[in-house]
Amino acid sequence: MKRAAHPAADELRLVAAMAALSDPIRIGLVRVLSDGRERGWGELRAPVAKSTLSHHLKVLRDAGITRTRQEGTRCYVTLRRTDLDRRFPGLLDAVLAAAEGEDVGDQVGLAGHR
Repeated sequence: MKRAAHPAADELRLVAAMAALSDPIRIGLVRVLSDGRERGWGELRAPVAKSTLSHHLKVLRDAGITRTRQEGTRCYVTLRRTDLDRRFPGLLDAVLAAAEGEDVGDQVGLAGHR
């Protein structure tokens, strides 16, 4: 099944980005991905079913917050930090700082990390 192309940086929409960032699990995923490294979906841990985690990753991808790359049966995700900063300067930093200050998304992490 072929995935839809990711929106170009100039096609990112504020309402879609804000809607995608309105959920604590998705904010947690963005916090985990904010180190700039590509992560396999299997590395991500959240207190939800795998199907729900997949849904959250789809919402982030569809909004242009993340980029997903498929390699065989595995999927890898990265944060589109450069594109987001270019389109919405300061938005991601403000969301991440507020989330950290309020412990939003702390329940999301990486396998083998606390």
